[in-house]
Amino acid sequence: MWVCVAVAAVVAWYAYDLPDVSQVAQAERRPAVTVLAADGATIQRYGDIHGTTVNAADLPPNLIHAVVATEDRRFFSHFGIDPIGLLRAAFVNFQAGRVVQGGSTITQQLAKNLFLTPDRTMGRKVQEAILAIWLERTYSKNQILTAYLNRVYLGAGTYGVDAASQTYFNKPATQVNLREAAILAGLLKAPSRYSPTTSPERAAERADVVLSAMVDAGYITPDDIKTMRAAPPTPRRKPEGDGDRYFADWVADQVVGFIGKEHDDITVHTTMDRRLQRAAERRLAATLSGAAVAAGAEQGAVVALSPDGAVRALIGGSSYDDSQFNRATQALRQPGSAFKPIVFLAALEAGMTADTLVDDAPIQIKGWRPANFEKGFRGPMPLRDALAHSVNTAAIRVLERTGIDPVRSVARRLGITSPVAKDLSVALGTSEVTLLELAGAYTAFANGGRAVWPYAVTRIEDRAGRVLYQRRGSAGATPVIDPTNLAELNRMLMAVMEYGTGKSAKLDRMAAGKTGTSQDYRDAWFMGFTADYVAGVWLGNDDNQPMKRVTGGGLPARVWRDFMTDAHMGLPARDIPGLNHAPRRPSGPMLVADDPDAGSEAVPPPGPAGPLSDVPLLNQFQRLIQNLTGSDKVEYTYPESN
Repeated sequence: MWVCVAVAAVVAWYAYDLPDVSQVAQAERRPAVTVLAADGATIQRYGDIHGTTVNAADLPPNLIHAVVATEDRRFFSHFGIDPIGLLRAAFVNFQAGRVVQGGSTITQQLAKNLFLTPDRTMGRKVQEAILAIWLERTYSKNQILTAYLNRVYLGAGTYGVDAASQTYFNKPATQVNLREAAILAGLLKAPSRYSPTTSPERAAERADVVLSAMVDAGYITPDDIKTMRAAPPTPRRKPEGDGDRYFADWVADQVVGFIGKEHDDITVHTTMDRRLQRAAERRLAATLSGAAVAAGAEQGAVVALSPDGAVRALIGGSSYDDSQFNRATQALRQPGSAFKPIVFLAALEAGMTADTLVDDAPIQIKGWRPANFEKGFRGPMPLRDALAHSVNTAAIRVLERTGIDPVRSVARRLGITSPVAKDLSVALGTSEVTLLELAGAYTAFANGGRAVWPYAVTRIEDRAGRVLYQRRGSAGATPVIDPTNLAELNRMLMAVMEYGTGKSAKLDRMAAGKTGTSQDYRDAWFMGFTADYVAGVWLGNDDNQPMKRVTGGGLPARVWRDFMTDAHMGLPARDIPGLNHAPRRPSGPMLVADDPDAGSEAVPPPGPAGPLSDVPLLNQFQRLIQNLTGSDKVEYTYPESN
């Protein structure tokens, strides 16, 4: 009698502090963010995701049996708490010397999820038991199981079996098979540890434990397991591809800037073209698992944009599971010669032309002796060939004559926001940029000279379909490049692919681009464009270790070519816009050579370098031929050294 009185007193004491069960609390959760591709397909979900509320009676028996067999085998017979289960758990824990098994029933777990905090104290366990008994007296077993299965957390931000099934298997919970039911039930023990997307091996091992429990409980037979294993396995599901998550993460980080921190569940519509995304992922993966292995290149990134700045594809690394660092949007790397078009555009704006002669000869500036990739020097050559063959000494002389400040100004106008150094090494691409940043700058070359800001978000809606953000118009519609200078630069960039360092990237249509290789082969780039798309490829290593002579005209150019071939499948060949502007003719011969008065700061604008006799006779003759014929292109031949 006194034991009963004591128990009643304890129950009364903890019952006094119970929450108001007349108002079932809604579980607090993070707002869900669903990111969609341009065609409406789901790319990724973030936050706490709730699927469709499903009645337990409508779920496959195997799913119900898998959950009951592993979580609460006497669920259909106990009154809310399971004394046998409690005694068994206490005995197992005593033997192990630590807590290895719990005795909570499904009803107790539901009571904790509905009404209580996660605190693991004796008081909370008593309240949990009281509420479990109350739930059993108030609701049917089916109602309790329905509430439990629709609220339980199952990893990846999902709550409820339907949300988990959609996330992991791309199907509703009402359609899961025996193997999938075992995986879902296995998640109840440790959702993150046994996730089928991040830990497929552990998920499979845990599913085997669940299946054994189902056999022990009499729900299935060993033959059922044999039949299941003989069937084709459920493919491991990634959210529309491993690389998509780089794109989705980049988009999700921008949401606060559009609608603020306080929001409910939202859907974000983006510019991703899944066909191009698949092509970028496939081409990069093939290279990183193939030729790049022997070349010592472990990482890569690809971006593709429409001429208006819409990001159509973005791959930020070799494996999202291994590293979530986005090498397309976060990695600052030296672009090497891929930065030279910005230098040469500044030179065109300063009065030079593609035919202006620049000296390819040894150069020394305060002890610095920059060299070319190829040995030897060619002597005076036109800017067109200097860019096509990526001649470093010529680029430095062009920058020295043009001035640093004009180059930095051009970079800013084109959307380069990363700091640009104020020294002559900028001509060789030593100032770090991101791949997306540089691709955005190249977009101005492809769209008629309008600077753009790369974008991916087109619309954001709440759960009711109300539009919270809508992109309108085209950002950066103001031209920032003179049409004549743009046409001149684009013809020079086309020469890169016709006979220069980018020959291996040549397409079956008009294209232009530039290779880039940083010092000691630490970075290799190819940036290029057609009338339809702008794309950039980077290869390198996260630890900045040198690759084995990987240049921008090698592996990156081939990845770019293969991807752009896929991207243009079915599209008619079109000319790059703006080429109809006639090139400027220089007023007289000009040789950009060493200027002892020029420094690394702003210098006087270029002018005639001297009388005609200062230019080698061969070049005078070729200039005469050009002026007589009116040809835009003259073949130049130079000796191996001057």
